[in-house]
Amino acid sequence: MNKKIPLAPATPRDLEAARLAGLSVQPSLAMADLQGAIKDGLMAFSCAAGLVVIAEMMQEELNAVVGPKGRHDPERVAERNGSAPGSVVLGARTVPVRRPRAVRTDGGGEVGLDTYKVFSSADLLTQVALERMLAGVATRRHELVAEPIGTELEAVARSGSKSAVSRRFKAATEAKLAELLARDLSELDVAAMMIDGVMFAECCIVVALAITSDGTKVPVGLWEGDTENTTVVKDLLADLVSRGLSCEAGVLFVLDGSKALAAGVDRVFGDRALVQRCQLHKRRNVGGYLPKGYAASIDRQLAKAFADTDPARGLKVAKGIAAQLDERYPSAAASLREGLDDMFTVRRLGPSAGLARSLTCTNAVESMISVVQRLCGRVTNWKGPKMTRRWVGAGMLEAERSFRRIWGCKDMPAFTTKIRAEVARRRDDRGARDAVA
Repeated sequence: MNKKIPLAPATPRDLEAARLAGLSVQPSLAMADLQGAIKDGLMAFSCAAGLVVIAEMMQEELNAVVGPKGRHDPERVAERNGSAPGSVVLGARTVPVRRPRAVRTDGGGEVGLDTYKVFSSADLLTQVALERMLAGVATRRHELVAEPIGTELEAVARSGSKSAVSRRFKAATEAKLAELLARDLSELDVAAMMIDGVMFAECCIVVALAITSDGTKVPVGLWEGDTENTTVVKDLLADLVSRGLSCEAGVLFVLDGSKALAAGVDRVFGDRALVQRCQLHKRRNVGGYLPKGYAASIDRQLAKAFADTDPARGLKVAKGIAAQLDERYPSAAASLREGLDDMFTVRRLGPSAGLARSLTCTNAVESMISVVQRLCGRVTNWKGPKMTRRWVGAGMLEAERSFRRIWGCKDMPAFTTKIRAEVARRRDDRGARDAVA
């Protein structure tokens, strides 16, 4: 005689299926049916028990739809119609099952079972594929890291092949990219925006990271092109505006040394934007024109000048360094002078030490890009911009999961007020000049 034992508490998926079907399921398990799974371990036993639970839940829902078996009911709206092959998701695989069928008595076709719909949903498979790929598991190794579900179920399970994982990962990254590019920006109180580009094969992806008035970092968009040119930046920013980004009160843009980025910002936002050039990029660019030993000395001088709490004095020192370089290293001097005034935009607003550290360089967006590069480093065959956009979008959202607010975030509300006051002052000055002219 088979001994019956009560099942452990139902999982959230069981409860959701029961809720959808309007059921109260109290299944019991026959130990004799599960002895093989017990030998394979607890996880395998749980999977085998889960299949029994699913079968009982489907039968319970079927009874609720068509009535008890063997009892004539002239008012029933559906009747049993045998079973059909199906599959449910178990242990990140699909496992074949027989699903009971019911058809409408008025000829309206088959009645779908909510229980089966819940347990056969492929959403979990897609999510698992995405998480494993983002964690660095190659498509061909997904079967090796899958949960043990028992020898018998392993023999019939599907959806663990390299091609199946690739299809699910593609679908998941397409959904992630769509999520990123559809974000409503109208509710974001954006105080600063960082923009930078990253190259994959022959495609340049320009990404944007917003920083809100409380110091929260939010990936907001990307655009692809062949280089960091003005058109790409302009189109990216125009897309952000179309999704509700409001810069009317003024926004601080923190950019690397690219002239194209600054030109794109100016073309879209004009005098509503304050531009801070990345000090670290400037120091690296200047050092690239100098001999190694001398470059280290100049870098120390520039770092001190850029960190000066008196921006006028710091700018004067930086110009003096450029003059010092003129005779022997004119290219380094020209590189230093280019956009030099924008190196001190944040300092002129009187930031706290933490905010000066965060907003005078593009480290925040470069940190996000480093996550993208780590994820994309395993790709050896890029198949065009569409694929690149999918991977970069997924990487940006993956990076967001570990974001913290910027250094000095507690001072960000007051600093946001200073940004907007400076923008208002500049616009008033321009209006006064125009009036005189």
